[in-house]
Amino acid sequence: MEYLSTRTPNHRVSLSVALQKGLAPDGGLYVPERFPDLGPEAFEGYTTIEGVAERLLRPFAEGDVLADALPSICRATYGFPVPLRAVGRGTHVLELFHGPTAAFKDVGARFLADSLAQLNEGADQPLTILVATSGDTGAAVAAAFWKKSNVEVVVLYPKGKVSDRQEKQLTGWSDNVQTVAVRGVFDDCQALVKQAFQDATWQEHRRLSSANSINIGRLLPQMTYYAHASLQHWRTHGTRPNVIVPSGNLGNGLACLYARACGLPIGEVVLATNENRPVTHFLATGDYEAFETEETLATAMDVGDPSNMERLRYHYPSAEALRDAIAAERVADAQIEEQIRRGPDAWDTVWDPHTATAVEARERLDPDDAHDWILVATAHPAKFPEVVEPLVGHVVDVPEPLADVMARSHPVPEIEPTLDALWTVVGGAEAPTTS
Repeated sequence: MEYLSTRTPNHRVSLSVALQKGLAPDGGLYVPERFPDLGPEAFEGYTTIEGVAERLLRPFAEGDVLADALPSICRATYGFPVPLRAVGRGTHVLELFHGPTAAFKDVGARFLADSLAQLNEGADQPLTILVATSGDTGAAVAAAFWKKSNVEVVVLYPKGKVSDRQEKQLTGWSDNVQTVAVRGVFDDCQALVKQAFQDATWQEHRRLSSANSINIGRLLPQMTYYAHASLQHWRTHGTRPNVIVPSGNLGNGLACLYARACGLPIGEVVLATNENRPVTHFLATGDYEAFETEETLATAMDVGDPSNMERLRYHYPSAEALRDAIAAERVADAQIEEQIRRGPDAWDTVWDPHTATAVEARERLDPDDAHDWILVATAHPAKFPEVVEPLVGHVVDVPEPLADVMARSHPVPEIEPTLDALWTVVGGAEAPTTS
């Protein structure tokens, strides 16, 4: 299996190179050259999520130096449960928040960390991971890479644009993980990462890679929980469940589409967004436009120019083709608040603001629709007490791993959103000149 650039399809690399480079030299994103045909019959005898993950990812690592290590990497990735919980009305919730930082991004980050640590064992120069975060990604990447040998991590987050608890998670690290607060929005952080990758002098002084969902090493493992959940449903009910995915930078939604493209029994895919409208605008008009980021209660989804739109448009070149593949629902803050408020009574569940967008999308469906739906719960509600607790009227218990990270929080540098400012903080033999 080779991986090609969305911008230069004849540029092809191995999985290991794609993971370590993050971005293609032309600024494009790596995508698989093909999708293997893996229907439910290909997973007979595979019942654990680790086993399903190894079977699904085996073709994607074919011919690569990571192929032999894939089973151990999958076992290390899933050191926590990923339950599929029935909540009534033909609806199930896929709980992706039982990992170390209580968010779905723990899965992709842990897979990527183990892969890159193995690939860089004994390298002359450490690999530097640059990661922009709108909330959950940075903490998941920091936790996954913390104290891994020969890998350094720099996490960029928008100062004042994440919840207090998210900030405590982002700033609770040391050793090989450095966190930097950027005076701007998530798109400024993301732009800094992309600029560094395309800057010749940065490339000269650092071996750079990414851990955002621009890295294909994040998307591939995220396919695996969709595979496992859809197989569970298929084996129990004999039908393909539809899936609603809260979406910001579009990596998680794209991973669901990738799993379906491999033949997993997944029906319709609906992306639930907050007020940020690049996806819904494109589906409605056929014209892609990047928007100024709007701040919402679902902070991790506050993205005005999602990176993975480039992958979506590569796989589905026209708006019509994309409309055939997905639907999208735009959800306002008032609707997020209402779903959180009524969650304990209506669904016997306390929702976080991001999952609440999926719940709102579910409730907009025809009540007589007999299809089964999976709602993807992307984060634990304890990460957003300022929003959730006043609406549900009680304190939400903090998972122990999350509490441990927040207790280590400490001050971090603040910078303007420029490469020179970032270099000053990261350090180096000489300051690079932005090209």
